[in-house]
Amino acid sequence: MSFRSRVASTVALLATAVALAPSAAAAQTTLKVGDMAPDFTVTSVTAKGVDAKPFTLSEHKGETVVLAFFPKARTSGCTVQMESYRDKYADIFKGGKKVTLVGVSPDPDSALTSWAVDAKFQFHFAADTERKVGVAYGASTGTGYHKRHLYVIDPQGRIAYIATPFNQMSADAYTDLGSAISKSVGTK
Repeated sequence: MSFRSRVASTVALLATAVALAPSAAAAQTTLKVGDMAPDFTVTSVTAKGVDAKPFTLSEHKGETVVLAFFPKARTSGCTVQMESYRDKYADIFKGGKKVTLVGVSPDPDSALTSWAVDAKFQFHFAADTERKVGVAYGASTGTGYHKRHLYVIDPQGRIAYIATPFNQMSADAYTDLGSAISKSVGTK
């Protein structure tokens, strides 16, 4: 086989593979308010260390769950976001009564635990190292980081509120989040 024939054959093979491969956009799920939230199980941590039992979303029916995807622990924007959640925890997240906040990033559990201890975070973090949760919720960028997406999941397991992206620098973003949680929990 001549060099030209081999090149032509390789180009044809690559063109076929590209045509058959799903696009990145097609692989991302577009979730809407009212959709059932995709279930998942992932290693979770708090300032006390790795939770003895992994976090499974479906085991939290009956409560409101907030999934806060973020790019990377200890970076400036993520620190602003998580410290705001910590400082407003009693108000926005009802002090954890019927509301579970889970910060989700591709960081390993050791990095998330260390950060939770140092910053005195009182909520859970999910170590989505394989990025499966990020893909299911359209937050995985494919570059190793998650986009800053936020989902409020109601007690029946349906998505009640979406902020994509969540603007961690806007006071209105936290007000809107608090309103969505109150509505989901059934309080004013």
